[in-house]
Amino acid sequence: MDFAQAVYDRRSALGWSTAELARRAELSEEDVEAIEESGVEPTLELIERLATALEAGARIDPRSSPEFRFEGYAA
Repeated sequence: MDFAQAVYDRRSALGWSTAELARRAELSEEDVEAIEESGVEPTLELIERLATALEAGARIDPRSSPEFRFEGYAA
């Protein structure tokens, strides 16, 4: 699962800084940076918090690469 890359990709797609994601997810900017540097193991609570902040659903699919991604909600 490439959780770190999924967080970075979705944040970048939204045009947000790490500070903006931190604010929305009620995390520190250092926490977001650690997540994106693969320094944090994803817990269900963290995935849910980030999915809400990133305005996306979390998808884990072992048949695809990457296995983990955040998908924006359909308009």
